[in-house]
Amino acid sequence: MDLVVIILIALSLSFDTFAVSISIGLFDTAIKFLRAVGFAMVMTFFQSLMPFLGWFAGVKVEKFIKDYDHWLAFILLFILGIKMVYESIKKNNGDIKYTNQNYLSFTNIIWLGIATSIDAFIVGLSFGFLQFDILLSIVIIGFVTFIASMLGMLLGKKIGNRFGKKMEIAGGLILIGIGLKILFSHIF
Repeated sequence: MDLVVIILIALSLSFDTFAVSISIGLFDTAIKFLRAVGFAMVMTFFQSLMPFLGWFAGVKVEKFIKDYDHWLAFILLFILGIKMVYESIKKNNGDIKYTNQNYLSFTNIIWLGIATSIDAFIVGLSFGFLQFDILLSIVIIGFVTFIASMLGMLLGKKIGNRFGKKMEIAGGLILIGIGLKILFSHIF
């Protein structure tokens, strides 16, 4: 097992979490530090849990999940992205009204954690086949995910403060884009 390989894998797994965290920062520019830490911890939990579950599951599950993981991630992110765009814009006498919805609801956070960590499950399967140290791997993946999530929310918050509420729509579109990226990267 090579430590550099695990770090590179952790970085690649954290890209989706980073982009989702930017969306959260865009949607909630007034997010407080402890709430951001809570969000990052949930993302870290799922991004660390999925490789462990994948490692534990073995070869038989890999054949089933590998064919559909990209579709599951796409559907979850697409639906959540559409929901965020729809809820951020309300028509009121022909005018667009931006709302202050709670995008950090427990349900949304769980779905985001699951959607961004499905690929980590498949990575976990390969860890089992390659005899990676699973505990070291999930600690590194968790650490990188936490940092990526916090930095993403900070970046989204700064962009949101600078460009205003119109950026809320961009957050939902980012989620849809992540879903499409996952889908297309597996199809092509």
